[in-house]
Amino acid sequence: MTFTTPLQQDAIKIMLLGSGELGKEVAIEAQRLGIEVIAVDKYDNAPAHLVANRAYAIDMQDESAVLEIIEKEKPTYILPEVEAISISALFEAEKRGFHVIPNAEAVNKTMNRKHIRLFASEELGLKTSNYKFVKTLDELKEAGEEIGFPCVIKPVMSSSGHGQSIAKTADDIENSWEIAKEARGDASELIVEEFVPFDYEITLLTVRNETGTVFCNPIGHVQKDGDFILSWQPMNMSETSLQKAKDIAKAVTDGLGGRGIFGVEFFVKGEEVYFSELSPRPHDTGMVTLITQSQSQFALHIRAVLGLPLDYTTYGAGACGAYKAKNESKNPSLEIPDSAFSDKSYVRVFGKPETHVGRRMAVSLVLDDDVEVAKSKALEIVSNIKDS
Repeated sequence: MTFTTPLQQDAIKIMLLGSGELGKEVAIEAQRLGIEVIAVDKYDNAPAHLVANRAYAIDMQDESAVLEIIEKEKPTYILPEVEAISISALFEAEKRGFHVIPNAEAVNKTMNRKHIRLFASEELGLKTSNYKFVKTLDELKEAGEEIGFPCVIKPVMSSSGHGQSIAKTADDIENSWEIAKEARGDASELIVEEFVPFDYEITLLTVRNETGTVFCNPIGHVQKDGDFILSWQPMNMSETSLQKAKDIAKAVTDGLGGRGIFGVEFFVKGEEVYFSELSPRPHDTGMVTLITQSQSQFALHIRAVLGLPLDYTTYGAGACGAYKAKNESKNPSLEIPDSAFSDKSYVRVFGKPETHVGRRMAVSLVLDDDVEVAKSKALEIVSNIKDS
C-alpha cells in the first residue's frame, strides 16, 4: 500500500461521523499512518476534534448537513462512530461513490436494534432471547405479559445504556416507558426482550476485510444501566462456548459484509451462547485492548479499513475501569493519583469539554498476569479519581 501525506491533494482521508472517546483513538491510529482525519460530531471540541486535521459540529441526523460536509471534504472512507446518524445520508453517499465503513446497509441494520435482531434471528437463524417490538404504552404492557417478567426494555436506537431498563414486574412498565424517552437516538419504538439468566456476557471483537477475519480474545464486562463499568480480557470461558461465539460472529459479520471491526455481544449460560447486539465499529468495552494487545481494537479497525493484514500479538491479561463524573462542570478537571501511572497501568483522559453526573470521562487500564488482580486494580484506580 502507498501511504500519503496529510493535507496534500492526494491524501487518504477518513471522516469520523461521531467524535467521542472511541473516535479519538481511531483518529490517533489513523494519524500514525499519515491518514488525514476529519472529525464530525454534534458539539464543538469533542474528543476526536482535539486530534483531527479538521473538525465540524453539525446535526448528524440532518441528511443535507451530513451530505454537505461529505461533498466538501470528499473523504476516502466514511466511518460512522455513533448511532444517531442520518442513515439516508449514508445510502446517498454510497450512491455518489463514497466508501462507507463497513457499508451503509450494515450500518442501517446494526444501528437499529430492530433491524439487527430481525437480521440475526429471522434471516440468519441465530439463537437469541425472545423479543417483541412495541410503539405504545399499551403494546408495551401486552408485550411484558407475553414475554414474562423480568424483561429488558430498550429503545431500538440508543447508546451507552440511555433509555434502557429492566421491568421486574408489571408495576414497573410505566416507569420503563418513561426511562425509554431518555434515549440517544430513536425512542419511537422499543424492543422488549426476555431476560436471559446468563452466567456472564462477553464482547467478541471481530475484525474483517479482504485478508480474512480475526477475533480478539473474548472480553468480559460488568454493565450498569446498559453502560459498562468494568471490562477485562480474556474472559474465562470454555472452548466449546467460545467456538460457538466465533461461529455466530463470523456468520453475522459475513452477512453484513464490508471492512472494519465489529463489537459482537453475547449472553452465555453454560455452553449455550445467545447473540445479543452488534456494533459496526470499536466497542467501549474494547478499550481494554489499549493495554492487552500490540494492535488495539482501534489500530485493527484502521488496518481493516485500509485493507492491511490483521495480525497482532496479545501481551497478557488486562482490565479497564470506567470513571464517570460525579459533578457538573463547564471546565472539568480530573485529579488522578500518581500511583495510577506505573509500568503496568495508566489512565486515558478523554478531554470532554463538559461534565454531567454519570458522564464517562476517563478509563483506567491495567495489565497483569492475573486477570482478577487487573480487575481489582482498575477499579481501585477509578475509585481514587476525583473530578471538579
